[in-house]
Amino acid sequence: MEAVWQELGNPALWKMTALAFLGSVFPVVLFNIDRYKILWTGLGGALGWLVYSLVLAGSGSAVAGSFCGAFAVNLYSEGMARVKETPASMFYVPGIFPLVPGITAYGTISLVAEGRYDAALQQGALTLGIGGGIGFGIMLSATLVRFVPLVKRRLRMTR
Repeated sequence: MEAVWQELGNPALWKMTALAFLGSVFPVVLFNIDRYKILWTGLGGALGWLVYSLVLAGSGSAVAGSFCGAFAVNLYSEGMARVKETPASMFYVPGIFPLVPGITAYGTISLVAEGRYDAALQQGALTLGIGGGIGFGIMLSATLVRFVPLVKRRLRMTR
């Protein structure tokens, strides 16, 4: 827990969070999403990066950080979808861009090209783990958002 508090005081964390905000805003322009939602998609990406960084600092696992970051982005997206009356995908697709393991995938291919297959296998497994963590985080949070109201409704019916 001490590492998380130290990470919160790190100026580099806040710079990277600002860059994650921008990294989520630029796909909005590319995907031609309504300009009134640009700020909200950027905040989703910044939230995801902040959660990712804090979990990474606390656990040391990029896979766990990616899972938690994607989970947070999708919960935020589902909430914003209800507030802005728009599909959640308009918020979570740009929001996960900062979490995508692009440099890790590049490093894997670079290691394969250099003939360092043992290191490439290890790097490739990390890349797949991060990608799977992102996918599972989105899937689990979307399922919970749809499941919790169903359970609440059924509990009300039994009373």
